[in-house]
Amino acid sequence: MTFKYSVTLPISGGNKLRRFREWAEENIPALSYSLPAETPIKTETMTIKLMSLQDRQRLLEAFARSSRL
Repeated sequence: MTFKYSVTLPISGGNKLRRFREWAEENIPALSYSLPAETPIKTETMTIKLMSLQDRQRLLEAFARSSRL
């Protein structure tokens, strides 16, 4: 699989990867994405790689509707 597109989301605190996976499963379960191997606790953002522009749009729309990540 090739993940050509990306989006950077604001997310702070610990367990970013686990929290994003749980959020994605609840809000956009059919989305194919790739996460970084790890993210430092101090960072305030996280970049998610996606397969298509449509996936990027779906993620951004779901993120805009959601109040939790």
